[in-house]
Amino acid sequence: MARLKWGMVGGGEGSQIGPAHRLGALADGHFDLVAGAFDHRPEEGRAFARKHGVAEDRAYGDWREMLAGEKGRADRVDLVTVATPNSTHFEISKAFLEAGFHVLCEKPMTVAVEEGEEIVRIAARTGRICAVNYCYSAYPMIRQARAMVRAGDIGKVRLVVTNFSHGHHGDATDADNPRVRWRYDPAMAGVSGQFADCGIHALHMASFICDDEVEKLSADFASTIPSRVLEDDAMVNFRMGRGTVGRLWTSSVAIGRQHGFDIQVFGETGGLRWASEQPNQLIYTPVGGRTQIIEKGEAGLYDEAKRLSRVAIAHPEGFPLAVANIYCELADSIRGVKRDGLPLASAGVRSIAAVHAAVASVKAGGAWVEARPPMYR
Repeated sequence: MARLKWGMVGGGEGSQIGPAHRLGALADGHFDLVAGAFDHRPEEGRAFARKHGVAEDRAYGDWREMLAGEKGRADRVDLVTVATPNSTHFEISKAFLEAGFHVLCEKPMTVAVEEGEEIVRIAARTGRICAVNYCYSAYPMIRQARAMVRAGDIGKVRLVVTNFSHGHHGDATDADNPRVRWRYDPAMAGVSGQFADCGIHALHMASFICDDEVEKLSADFASTIPSRVLEDDAMVNFRMGRGTVGRLWTSSVAIGRQHGFDIQVFGETGGLRWASEQPNQLIYTPVGGRTQIIEKGEAGLYDEAKRLSRVAIAHPEGFPLAVANIYCELADSIRGVKRDGLPLASAGVRSIAAVHAAVASVKAGGAWVEARPPMYR
């Protein structure tokens, strides 16, 4: 099967997420990296492209140059990954979708709800895929958890508790570090800091595993480092369409926590627990029964989990391979094999609607507010 052609906007030298995209996209032989505009500094971007084997005529100085160069080629890229600051996602994704390219956008997909709805409509009109990199949902044991919920293995879901909290932005003396500062700058991050950065991963995961959508929420934000305009800690309560109660905490100042992303799902007949720092294990407790550890790669898993596992039991599969699973599902989808788990633009617009709802709730003293985008009400 011929490899698909892939290009990146952003994700160059010093990028936090860029290496995971390159490792993920190239891991399974579905894509070749053939084009890119990797840096806002044109010469640095071109040099980075050449270092990664991109031909001189496809090492672009910026995304507009890349769009102009690629759309007229017979061997144009099949997929464009957008890994730039939040405020640029909409303009870049829209332009490439309208030119007929498939797009994988980093989260948040947009910074405004109206922009997110427009992306959904453009993708539908053009027949192009716009996916969002909610890569944690592509861990095999998350797919096992979702399959167990869908199969009724824990009964009707009553409660979901999730958090994504770390302490890597807790040093006030490091607040001006460019890799940190932009996340709390409204001009680049939008209306929210930590919730839009990490909290929406947790919110998406709750919706993904429970196979349900958030309808309303109540939020409390805090900027614990005074120089920050946007929040570095947030607590969000939410309610889902089928009555599930949700609790979410996200923080970037929880010193001592490294990558504290975990989720617990409690149903009428059992409970599930997963933590990103032990991603190969899913903890399952049936009502009145013993707690069990379900291991990635063991016998008896649902097909959704088996399909995304590459190596034998007891061998770890980490974050880059979760990203790789997103690229595998994108490759399948581009080739016409639809994958149910791929997070699409609809998930992206729901997330940014929840971000704006949380901001509105905070301004209203924690009031409960509508969390759905207008197009899905």
